[in-house]
Amino acid sequence: MKTARLNHARRTALAAVLGSATLAFLTGCMVGPDYQRPGDTASAHYDVDAEQSLGHARADTAPQVSFDATIDADWWTLFKSPRLNEVVKKAIDGNLTLDAANATIAQANEAIAAAGGALSPQVAFTADAGRQRTGFGAGRSTSNVYGVGPTVSFDFDLFGGTHRRVEEATALADLQRHHFDAAYLTVTGDIVTDAIKLASARAQMAAVEALLATDRHNLALVTSAQRFGSATRADIALAQSQLAQDETLLPPLAQQRDVARHALSVLAGKGPADWVPPDFDMAEFTLPAELPLSVPSELARQRPDILAAESRLHAASAAIGVATADMYPHLQLSGALAQASAGAGVGTLWGIIGSLAGPVFDGGTLKANRRGAIDAYDSALANYRQTLLSSLGQVADVLQGIGHDAEEYAAQGRALDAAETSLTLSQEGFRAGDASLLAVLDAQRARQRALIGQVQARTAQYLDAVQLTVALGGRSEQAFLRKTR
Repeated sequence: MKTARLNHARRTALAAVLGSATLAFLTGCMVGPDYQRPGDTASAHYDVDAEQSLGHARADTAPQVSFDATIDADWWTLFKSPRLNEVVKKAIDGNLTLDAANATIAQANEAIAAAGGALSPQVAFTADAGRQRTGFGAGRSTSNVYGVGPTVSFDFDLFGGTHRRVEEATALADLQRHHFDAAYLTVTGDIVTDAIKLASARAQMAAVEALLATDRHNLALVTSAQRFGSATRADIALAQSQLAQDETLLPPLAQQRDVARHALSVLAGKGPADWVPPDFDMAEFTLPAELPLSVPSELARQRPDILAAESRLHAASAAIGVATADMYPHLQLSGALAQASAGAGVGTLWGIIGSLAGPVFDGGTLKANRRGAIDAYDSALANYRQTLLSSLGQVADVLQGIGHDAEEYAAQGRALDAAETSLTLSQEGFRAGDASLLAVLDAQRARQRALIGQVQARTAQYLDAVQLTVALGGRSEQAFLRKTR
């Protein structure tokens, strides 16, 4: 009878604990703010003048921009260079920066799983053994004791602190994915940029070599003319000075070529001595006739650094919920089952406990933590807005650059035409005896310098097209799949 009453009391206590826990669980709530994405930017344009200027076909070679076109995932194919496509693919496969970003994403995903584990019952196993003495005087006894069995505990997360921690970890994982996208965009942008710089350096070096050949030919002519009395030593000195000055143009261009070549090797995950990229030529690139342009509201949804700033904002919002939940009580249910022995007796021991614990006085620590979390959110919001504004400014700069560089290229073309006309007239005048040899020399050098300037202006146009795509964020939602498959 006594045993029956004891068992009934145990069942009543267990039911009460479970009932109260279930009620608390069902009526529980998640404290802290629910994250809301920032509203779209108030800016409807990047630069009205640049958009109007580039929104239709122009007389110069400036690409037309279109809000209706979309950025292709393999945006570098706009330049229509098969060798460039191969190098980009090789770099994506071998780039170590992308490998590191990939591993960081995996680490962030594990952090989500670790935070989410607290939402499940926690089961552990305990075992202990020892030797003890009990009693006094003649009633003393010494015996071996042991206990072995599982323990179970569960936090009901009444106010959503654990859920907010999972939310925070998820936002931080999103942050790492956006970092991967940013790294992917940077790597591909650097590859195309270095390939163009390599081609530009080689084209300028060819023009300088032609200029040096002209200088040497002119020096030989002046030297020959001096022997026949039609030129002076001053003319020879001038020709020698021009040759020496133009020879200084070659080493910096060679350095630019080698730096771009080495950078391509490193981007591909190889040492400069282990893999040498192809010698790109300017002629193998095609300047796109049309470039896609996202509207400002879409920029915030596709540019990785803006999305990363938003993920930081989301994590900061969840951190407020974590700090808020820490200020409220925690309800935990725990139980244990064990086979235990004390001396000759062996029995089964079990217990179940429901506990409710909350802060009473902590010296203001928890409130300070919550205020700090709110301050961190405000900081993240300001950084998000600043990142968005900076992005709008960057796109506006590139749009203006596209127009100005097209104007420069057109001006360089006119300068080259004028230099070629001047050279032709000078050569005809020299043969007719109406122009001096120095006039011919100056016209030849002017033509070669105009040719170098045209190469530099065309290079700037190619780099503008790359910078615009990168500034718009490319189209990298498939970047992670492309890297990992």
